[in-house]
Amino acid sequence: MAPYLEPRGDGVLIHLRLLPRSSRDRIDGEHDGRLKVRLTAPPIEGAANRALIKFLAKTLGVPKSSVSIVRGLHSREKVVEIGNITLDEAQRRLEQAIRRR
Repeated sequence: MAPYLEPRGDGVLIHLRLLPRSSRDRIDGEHDGRLKVRLTAPPIEGAANRALIKFLAKTLGVPKSSVSIVRGLHSREKVVEIGNITLDEAQRRLEQAIRRR
């Protein structure tokens, strides 16, 4: 199991480090026990948080309503809860996204 994933009810928690204002949206992989996610959105007025929710929902194939930031709303280090997905499926889809970069 990836160190940045944690089971939670009928979903998973993802521990991540967000890098806003990047040149493109992508997942770089694991760094210091967290998933490193780059987004083009700026960290202004919640734009990066909204972009993160949309990006993770698309990457994991779940509705945006299944994605919520549970810790780190105003920080680069965040914990995001993804509902309605198994730990194995989340890990598989994230690994696919890392390979696509």
